[in-house]
Amino acid sequence: MRLAIIGGGILGTAHAMAAIRRGHEVVQLERELEARGATVRNFGLVWVSGRSAAELDLALRARRLWEEIGGKVPGVGFRPSGSLTLVRTPEELAVAEAAAAGPGAEARGFALLDPERVRAVNPALRGKFLAGLHCSTDAAVESRQALPALRAYLTASGRYTFHSGTEAREVADTGSGVRVRDDRSRFFDADLALVCPGAAHTGLVRELAGALPVRRVRLQMMQTAPLGEPLPTAVADGDTFRYHPGFAGPEVDALNREQSQTATAAEHAMQLLCVQRLDGGLTIGDTHEYTEPFAFDLDDAPYEHLTSVTEELLGRRLPPVVRRWAGVYSQSADPGAAVTRVRAERHVWVITGPGGRGMTLGPVLGEETADLLEL
Repeated sequence: MRLAIIGGGILGTAHAMAAIRRGHEVVQLERELEARGATVRNFGLVWVSGRSAAELDLALRARRLWEEIGGKVPGVGFRPSGSLTLVRTPEELAVAEAAAAGPGAEARGFALLDPERVRAVNPALRGKFLAGLHCSTDAAVESRQALPALRAYLTASGRYTFHSGTEAREVADTGSGVRVRDDRSRFFDADLALVCPGAAHTGLVRELAGALPVRRVRLQMMQTAPLGEPLPTAVADGDTFRYHPGFAGPEVDALNREQSQTATAAEHAMQLLCVQRLDGGLTIGDTHEYTEPFAFDLDDAPYEHLTSVTEELLGRRLPPVVRRWAGVYSQSADPGAAVTRVRAERHVWVITGPGGRGMTLGPVLGEETADLLEL
């Protein structure tokens, strides 16, 4: 079978991988010269710890697939680094204790560590905190280099072709397959078209599928110069508990009721996540903005908050910030849906909306779609 995949982000590329693994041919179109959306603007986290109970098996399967991919494609930079969510108040500690003792704790690799044991796992954490919730199953990849590495691997199969700087203008169901027309009036014939548009919900996507049950979310992040020492795990703060469904429960309700976020963190719906890149720099974020139209500029206050919290946990000054950016991702309106799949025509599907978990779940969502379509 021959597939046309429109969209060169992690979701489209994961679907290409699933098809190639099953012996099919793939032509993939990306409107930019290189993907520039949420895939390359995230932490590169393979984040098991915060997934809901309903998504836990899916996240663990995705984690295993990423490890397998990392063994075959070293350029993605996969590393089983784990994470530490550091708590600084009794209310946050109560959430961590419940998570470490709750259902799914063993599968997630949860362990609640005192400060001494935290520093044994991650010696760079010399700051102020009461404890750390260690998740041994969390991992990381290099989001800015993963896609080129994956495409090179797929190209070596001899059954994959990538067209960059190529925008699909029309996807026509022919009855026996599809014909895709690009912005240079070239045509690509295939048996099936998968449209993975990321956060682009208008234009061709709206023509094909109408109004999708998804929303867009904007975030702000930053990256520092090299830290000068290893940061062996990803690091999160207690505000993370508020935004990830895997921690939901009476303890989080009490946290929200009894411990307010700082004014800046509340205004921008913030949590701290921090991941060290292979070059030693730190990717730090993030904010959440849900109401469109989104601002086009970057606010300084969230960066000041993130810097302050990170420095408190590290017990040292951060290196200089070398870049700041905003990104937008697509999130399914149904909180229980890991992704939104809409059948636009007999041979055309639109697939989007994994939200902030797109990097984590990409490989397993591609496999799920392949199973659904009996590829």
